[in-house]
Amino acid sequence: MPFTIAIIGRPNVGKSTLFNRLVGQKLALVDDEPGVTRDRREGNGRLGDLEFTVLDTAGLDEGARGSLTARMQEQTETAIALADALMFVIDARAGLTPNDRAFADFARRANKPVVLVANKSEGRHGEVGAMEAYALGLGDPVQISAEHGEGLSDLYDALRVLMPDPTEEGEEFDDDDIIESDEDFAKRPIRVAIVGRPNAGKSTLINHLLGEERLLTSAEAGTTRDSISVEVTWQGRDFRVFDTAGLRRRARIDEKLEKLSVADALRAVRFAEVVVMMMDAQNRFEEQDLRIADLIEREGRAVVLAVNKWDLMEKKGSLVSGLRTDVDHLLPQMKGAPVVAVSGLMGEGIDRLMSAIEQAYAVWNKRVPTAALNRWFEQAVDANPPPSVSGRRLKLNYITQAKARPPSFILFCSRADAVPTSYLRYLTNSMREAFDLPGTPIRIMLREKANPFAHKRKRPS
Repeated sequence: MPFTIAIIGRPNVGKSTLFNRLVGQKLALVDDEPGVTRDRREGNGRLGDLEFTVLDTAGLDEGARGSLTARMQEQTETAIALADALMFVIDARAGLTPNDRAFADFARRANKPVVLVANKSEGRHGEVGAMEAYALGLGDPVQISAEHGEGLSDLYDALRVLMPDPTEEGEEFDDDDIIESDEDFAKRPIRVAIVGRPNAGKSTLINHLLGEERLLTSAEAGTTRDSISVEVTWQGRDFRVFDTAGLRRRARIDEKLEKLSVADALRAVRFAEVVVMMMDAQNRFEEQDLRIADLIEREGRAVVLAVNKWDLMEKKGSLVSGLRTDVDHLLPQMKGAPVVAVSGLMGEGIDRLMSAIEQAYAVWNKRVPTAALNRWFEQAVDANPPPSVSGRRLKLNYITQAKARPPSFILFCSRADAVPTSYLRYLTNSMREAFDLPGTPIRIMLREKANPFAHKRKRPS
């Protein structure tokens, strides 16, 4: 098990900024507004030759029992229980506050090694506030500026004392030089992003998959802000599942924090391999659902459509049969995509959903043999030849698959700019049926075949 460090402190002292600095990426949302972080986030931290797991937590704050604030603190307490050591962060510019003193006692009761970090210590004002930190009785404060990267060598010295000796590494090499075998590729976790409109039940579904209240849920829309990743194992197969903020229409997004949350959700879609688009069964296939589906198709990700809150519906038998028809009619760009009725709260349809994710992932990775591809191509062109453009016949020579993930093909032809979009749509739909490629995005790129006589001059008339 790697050494685990939890970053704790009151709201708005720079915990997420420090987390981003240690993991080397802007994973956690950062804003001047207090209380941005709600769920605990995990990352692989590195400082010099020290490697560890770092946990970003919600700011320690008091709230009524059962309230969102109280449940945020429960998440922080869980992170403290999982950690081997704590980094207690204070704002050196603001100086000590009564909350800092109260939570210092809380950190001491955890009976874990504590590194006192005085963040925002740059400049004269930060120096004075850092000196006040001695009153907490947690040892010498480490003065840093997480935003500017100052004082990290002192933080290294403080952590080095707590951590076991780093293992000796052999000759360095780049990950790009590693050739991944088919067996290793098959064992790699499938990256899955759960997206949808606000309050569609995304976090509730993931909590049921994990069997614990790992993510905060609430009847209030917009509870999730960061895109949080969790590890899930289902029937021996590993998944890395990303919970995302709800996606509203752009015209309704006016707060800076929500814009950051939406941008984080869009990054999760681009990083994912399979995207589960979750809809509310009582308000399914609204305009925003169709926009989200179109985004997923443009990004070229495998897709599974999940209709959540199915336990609230009546006459379920007749509704299930209509879902397939609705998807093919409203989302022709992902015709045949798997549709699963689920209830994240009650656990209905979870096995079907995970099976559909595996199947969609397999289709997304599919390669079609060139010989079979061109036999289909000849039959498709003979059955429906391309139209003439400006009185000239289009000549389609042959087709080959360039790559998978998603299945992408190169079609060699005489005049690439003249091939109608409608004809490419015909080829795409025909290919779906011929090679069993339901739902996955299919890319057909046109390339003009070189003219062997182009270099020769025309004879004078």
